[in-house]
Amino acid sequence: MATYLMLSSLTDEGRKTLKQRPERLQEVNKELESMGGRVISQYAVLGLYDFVTILEAPSNEVVARISVELGARGTVSITTLPAMDVSTFTDILKASAK
Repeated sequence: MATYLMLSSLTDEGRKTLKQRPERLQEVNKELESMGGRVISQYAVLGLYDFVTILEAPSNEVVARISVELGARGTVSITTLPAMDVSTFTDILKASAK
């Protein structure tokens, strides 16, 4: 499974929903899992984004579908980044230097 960082910003509608129903956050995480992803960890943050979610998924296509599916609701804007472990990254660099 590949690792992804999902950076989420709530819309006005999303903030209203979350204020009225804080448990909605866990419900959305379960929906994400039903779409083929798995939440590894999630953080509420201050600044440009409201949440940082670290998730695993089998492919970019699955994450793209999750992103579009969640974003189409109009409650959140999402930026998703593929990520790799630093040790994997250094192994790639070492292999390319040979």
